Amino acid sequence: MDNTYDIIIIGTGAGGGTMARALAPTGKRILILEKGGFVPREMDNFDPHVNWVEKRYTPNDTWYHQDQPFRPSHPHYYVGGNTKFYGSALFRLREKDFEEVEHYDGLSPAWPISYADLEPYYAIGEKWYYVHGADGADPTEPRRSSPYPYEPLQHEPRIQRLNDDLANQGLHPFPIPMGMRMGHDGEDGATSSLDLWPQFDGYPDPYEIKADSHIVGIRPALTYDNVTLKTNSPVDRLVADASGRRIETVVVKTDAGETIEYAADLVIVAAGALGSALLFLRSQQTHHPNGLANSTSLVGRNFMGHNNATLIAISKTPNDATFEKTLALADYYWGDQDFKYPMGLIQMLGNFNEALMKLESPEPLLGMTHAEMASHSLDFWLQSEDLPRVENGISYNSSGQVVFDYQANNVEPANQLKKRLTDFLDCVGCHPGTHAVDLYLGSMVGIPLGHTMGTMKMGTDASQSVLDPYCQPHELDNVFVTDGSFFASAGAVNPTLTIIAQTLRVADYIKSQRL
Repeated sequence: MDNTYDIIIIGTGAGGGTMARALAPTGKRILILEKGGFVPREMDNFDPHVNWVEKRYTPNDTWYHQDQPFRPSHPHYYVGGNTKFYGSALFRLREKDFEEVEHYDGLSPAWPISYADLEPYYAIGEKWYYVHGADGADPTEPRRSSPYPYEPLQHEPRIQRLNDDLANQGLHPFPIPMGMRMGHDGEDGATSSLDLWPQFDGYPDPYEIKADSHIVGIRPALTYDNVTLKTNSPVDRLVADASGRRIETVVVKTDAGETIEYAADLVIVAAGALGSALLFLRSQQTHHPNGLANSTSLVGRNFMGHNNATLIAISKTPNDATFEKTLALADYYWGDQDFKYPMGLIQMLGNFNEALMKLESPEPLLGMTHAEMASHSLDFWLQSEDLPRVENGISYNSSGQVVFDYQANNVEPANQLKKRLTDFLDCVGCHPGTHAVDLYLGSMVGIPLGHTMGTMKMGTDASQSVLDPYCQPHELDNVFVTDGSFFASAGAVNPTLTIIAQTLRVADYIKSQRL
């Protein structure tokens, strides 16, 4: 059996799936290795108990935080990676996010690339991933070379009232840029109806409406005869040649105990910010005794995950919206007159149903039943920027156990953002106060694993970074890393579109310079 390829791509999430589609037309022999299989398409996809209590789709891994074992809610080992479970919100970072920014708790560092470097690739990514949005509605929106490819999703009546009430307060709500394969997009299997979805954020999608990297990236790539996907193929380690500069062998160890070796001229690592860092760390060898490309000890460090909060407010009138994730608010992204530091973004979530309310709030609130709570709730996701800290990250201990070190930082802006939301609740027809709901965040051990970034950050100084501006490790000649690892700072918007855009930029570089 010939196990030699031109290109090996490890991982099928936003980075790996996008890269596969971008490189498939080159005619090069491409092997895609995915640790898991396909997400089962079943009605249990929508069951809160199956997802959050039974954790059917969550890997049965054991990691350690402050010597306490826990089962991480992320990553997901399936074709499509975490995008099979993401909320499809596809924002661009703002121009200023790429620059050094003063925050409450310190400086957010500048990137080695600018917004202008990514702008054309943001535009391509929005087309590939079916982003629906409204130009100019977001007051912090960065410069665009082209309009959104699809019209924004329409607010349902209760969300439209929320939009109007916020606007009447002098704020600037806008439609969330959503990656959704609607029926009018002409895609087989996609539907134009969002009425089918009893749940959304954090749930798999059997209807394939979400524009995830399996549907958008891997599936189109596999229409090319030169592309091969192997599932249930966890990569155990990468082996360098005698020089230590080139990866010559990719070693897979299956759950059945079989060891398979593959080789390629180029290796694209896109196993996620956590998975890629762990792969490099366990690939110790003569030229890389501290882990692959880790002479600086920065692999796995500088982790960021956003300071997130998932909150519900109880509307005084019923919220009959079937799909409420259509509205966002960025007026406080860079602060306000009372708090000069950046605060972050507020956006709506997918609906909370009665079953989820029972899980989140065993004792009903305000004298309501759980069903009444669900029918009156407005569901919000708040995210603020955490800062890269070298002490925050993922590693292996001497026993080979995965250890996650994380201490929250820059928390006050998140508190201020929550206060802004609480302050305007009465003006938008809600009872006072918000109520935290934590299952989606998986934050019971204080680790934000929803948005994983920064474990192999980019930079021009090889002593202070792991990857160069095209995501090639400084210490390796035939490897690129295209997932959330490369982030130099987190910004306060969802990171997926930036992963997609940088992957497309790196793909262009590979096609022009390396093939």
